[in-house]
Amino acid sequence: MPEISKEQLRNHIKTGSFAPVYLLHGSEAYLRDIAARTIADRAFSEGELREFNDDRFSLTDPDEIVRALAAAEQLPMMAARRVIRISDVRVAAAANRDTLKEDALPRLEKYLADPAPSTVLILIADELNGNRKATKLLKQHAAAVEFAQLEGRELEDWVRRQFQDLGAEPADGAIRFLIATAGSELQRLSNEIKKLAATAMPEGRVTVEMIEAVVPHSRELSNFDLTDHLIAGRKDRALKVLRKLFDDEAEPLMLLGLIASRYRGLLMAKELMDRGVDRGTVAKRAKIFGPGADEVFAAARRTDRRRLASAIQKMAAADLAIKTSVGGGGKAGAEMQIEMLVCELAEL
Repeated sequence: MPEISKEQLRNHIKTGSFAPVYLLHGSEAYLRDIAARTIADRAFSEGELREFNDDRFSLTDPDEIVRALAAAEQLPMMAARRVIRISDVRVAAAANRDTLKEDALPRLEKYLADPAPSTVLILIADELNGNRKATKLLKQHAAAVEFAQLEGRELEDWVRRQFQDLGAEPADGAIRFLIATAGSELQRLSNEIKKLAATAMPEGRVTVEMIEAVVPHSRELSNFDLTDHLIAGRKDRALKVLRKLFDDEAEPLMLLGLIASRYRGLLMAKELMDRGVDRGTVAKRAKIFGPGADEVFAAARRTDRRRLASAIQKMAAADLAIKTSVGGGGKAGAEMQIEMLVCELAEL
């Protein structure tokens, strides 16, 4: 089945003419997740029993694919459709990083060849290597939609629409200043746009001065983006953020300390959660606070403890290499060590 555009997907949603299988992929996770949620919302009519027919599965446990497909084959209960969402789909360049495993492909191929007519199956992929058999299988049978990272005019138009939807009007230069300040990640931008729209009431005018006062600089945000991308295994995006931080003159040892602190917190949280410790105690002991706490807890739940321990060992090795000038001294040598570390951590 050929790839469809985002506009074609919007038409499917608007008319209710859903494909039996969707593959939502690409680096812009925010739009990808909104699309999956919107398909699910519009697949049900008022009065239908959605709670019995809307199921979610995550391939952080690879065995979930079997349970998800079994659920997809069931008839809906007091509704016209079932919706099955499968998230955390990863088909990487190296098979050991896959969450959609080779041994699940015959079962998946059997379903895709004859999908249940009363089910909308949505696969949400974090990574799809085009050379792999699993990717080719998915793209052959599913209505695939790519959500690439927005840039340039397309990104500015998206920001402008978000302000308009909230009844706010950006002043001349405000949109570009906001992107330069907060960065281009849509989840971050969405949060800042909501804050700015609320701050601008009742006039609704968003100015450069207001952005300067309300929005943290992207250096602060990028520090956290870097570790988020590392934990999720998004090497290309982690390297892009790292290069931006280096361009902003971030110190390599400061970045190493930030990464190490985040991984140590995750490892502590993982160990405490595995022992059944309540969330409040975990947050206090692992120092998990603030608006991103839910994401940190989710990462701790889905990340293997051995992976976290291995990551911390690699950080210790990088720290020693920087301090002993292995591979070259000075700032250039230290930056090279951090870049090598980022590549290794993203591939764990």
